Amino acid sequence: MIAVPTLETEQALWSSGMLRVVGVDEAGRGPLAGPVVAAACRIPVNCQMIEGVRDSKTLSAARREQLFVEIARQAEAVGVGAASVEEIERLNILRATYLAMKRALARVGEYDHALVDGCEVKGLDLGPHTAIVDGDATSYAIASASIVAKVIRDRLMKRLALRYPGYAWERNVGYGTEEHLRALARLGPSPFHRRTFGPVQPTLFSVGFPAR
Repeated sequence: MIAVPTLETEQALWSSGMLRVVGVDEAGRGPLAGPVVAAACRIPVNCQMIEGVRDSKTLSAARREQLFVEIARQAEAVGVGAASVEEIERLNILRATYLAMKRALARVGEYDHALVDGCEVKGLDLGPHTAIVDGDATSYAIASASIVAKVIRDRLMKRLALRYPGYAWERNVGYGTEEHLRALARLGPSPFHRRTFGPVQPTLFSVGFPAR
């Protein structure tokens, strides 16, 4: 059964006087290509939950697009941030993810507390926040952010597919599907492939595209 998020955590924060609550989540930690994208959604106090909002991975692409429009309409503010392939390779994917989240929070404007999907990571300053494991399945604000991040990233990868055809990014959005892996072996890595990721490394000396 698919978990349906609630406003329980958000209500507790609102009741304590923290009225500007933001949900934060990312899309794109696992793919072999493309940036990692984070979104931050500041939701209204005591808002009515939009029916169908949940972990973006449990929704079809068409349904995510529909919900994206409703979330953008409901949210008081939405911020989006990204970390590039170069930053992923330099920092590692975890720290790049938190960099993207920090950038998303910087663009959402003022907030009292952020609810962040994932484990707490020491040494990374995201401001006042609570990290919630599987937060996109339990927190409405985080689930909203997960949908925004996923839609934005998928759109980006589909645009990149036009520049770098052959990898089927319009279908796999950079994830390591069989189709993508076969194309990677045949074409070599593009400038948007994450060269520190295991499945990409054996192809680094293929003809491929020019190095970044």
